[in-house]
Amino acid sequence: MSMNRRHFMSHMAASAAMTAPVAASFTNLLQANAKDMQKRQKACIMLFMNAGPPTIDIWDLKPGQPTGGPFQEIETSAPGVKISEHMPLMAKQMHHTAIVRSMSTREADHNRGRYYMHTGYVPNPSIEHPSYGAVIAKELGNPNLEIPPFVAIGGASYGPGFLGMSYAPFVVDSNGDVRNLNMNMEAPRLAQRLGMLAEIEGGFAASARGEAPIEHKKVIDRTVTLMTSDQMKAFKIDDEPANVKERYGIAAPGAGMAAGGQGGMRRNTTFGRSCLVARRLVERGVPFVEVDMGGWDLHQTTHDTLKNNLLPTLDQGMSALIEDLAQRGMLEDTAVVWMGDFGRTPRINARAGRDHWARCWSTVVAGGGLKGGQAVGATNEDGTAVADSCDPIKSEDLMASVLKGLGVSLETTYTSKNNRPMKIANSGKVIKELFA
Repeated sequence: MSMNRRHFMSHMAASAAMTAPVAASFTNLLQANAKDMQKRQKACIMLFMNAGPPTIDIWDLKPGQPTGGPFQEIETSAPGVKISEHMPLMAKQMHHTAIVRSMSTREADHNRGRYYMHTGYVPNPSIEHPSYGAVIAKELGNPNLEIPPFVAIGGASYGPGFLGMSYAPFVVDSNGDVRNLNMNMEAPRLAQRLGMLAEIEGGFAASARGEAPIEHKKVIDRTVTLMTSDQMKAFKIDDEPANVKERYGIAAPGAGMAAGGQGGMRRNTTFGRSCLVARRLVERGVPFVEVDMGGWDLHQTTHDTLKNNLLPTLDQGMSALIEDLAQRGMLEDTAVVWMGDFGRTPRINARAGRDHWARCWSTVVAGGGLKGGQAVGATNEDGTAVADSCDPIKSEDLMASVLKGLGVSLETTYTSKNNRPMKIANSGKVIKELFA
């Protein structure tokens, strides 16, 4: 049966009249749920404790043991889970949080440990593996995002490996400032310079130089877009309410500094500011943000440094981030991962410090589809080994668990530059307790 143009158009008009109310209803539904749809964006915030934190003094104390040190345990909002007395604000957030106490990662050198914890692979001179940030940026990136999908705050991170420079970390300081990113020239002059650069780049790419010039052009294009993007406001906290800044430990101008205070509050820490910037970035669709907190190479005076500086700073920033994400309905879809290079020795050395130790230590996770309110695994009574009843957990197991929680398929396989298939998260085993 044939249909002429007039007959066809009359049918289309009738159909449009019938579907218009449905389309309008659907549009209204989308608008009404826009905020909910935005917060369903999966993301990960990594809190990286650069140089290796003594988790035996933070998350897995051994009071009364020769290895235990002077700190005492306190109860938390997770029944049966105790942590350091110098983490009172985090104690109130432990119902959201899981401590993985049976990490065993074998790499006790700073560089090797950092690489392994960031990638799930031990260093290999023949290949550079992609880090958490690159993998999550690739798998969960939003094509409409003008901000790079992998942001590192306060320090550099491990990069994209064989995934390419599109997934390299974009490094900013705790104030959200990016060096050399300000556009201090008029638009016509900028356009002229960019045109000249494009000619040079094009000629270089046409001379069979491999992927490097192509990847470099992507970085240039993204940088130019970012320089003029309204999304850059995400890096600035000026519009945050005063009470939010205070919770993260950021004093108002002229308010001075407070060391301690009610509930253990501290003010004007770069870590707290970085955590707030991280929340803002995730809120705007950035899938991976890493916050760097240094100062953990505690070979001497470990406990004084922890008590007077590191733990109050960590406690306020980390607890504020988890509480803030939960209150905004974002924690379910945002994984917070706390880790370092490795742990520190149960034995306290002659300088009142702890040395490098990867045999047994703790990492911490919250949100992102992972079950909180628990301690997973255990160490023995003096913290010198993983308990006999527990399986040691490796870096790749933790990475696989975080990716599963975020909905990334663990069957994903990449191809390296030398054409080798590379399984995502190094085929790590999922930590079953985080999904029970």
